[in-house]
Amino acid sequence: MECSQELDARGLNCPLPILRTKKALGALTSGQVLKVISTDPGSVKDMQAFAKQTGNELLSSAEAAGEFVFYLKRH
Repeated sequence: MECSQELDARGLNCPLPILRTKKALGALTSGQVLKVISTDPGSVKDMQAFAKQTGNELLSSAEAAGEFVFYLKRH
């Protein structure tokens, strides 16, 4: 999937992945996609809730080798 920016949140625990995601999305323009890589298992529910609360679209969520990869589209 094409992304405008990538955020490496590996090794960070809640709430840091969400706070950094919010900041990174704020720097993007409407329609751009942010890729977030996290190792915090709690980030799965956090990203879903964050997307719902902020109106940004969670395009995909996947796990591979203990890493969680999210694609969020800025509203």
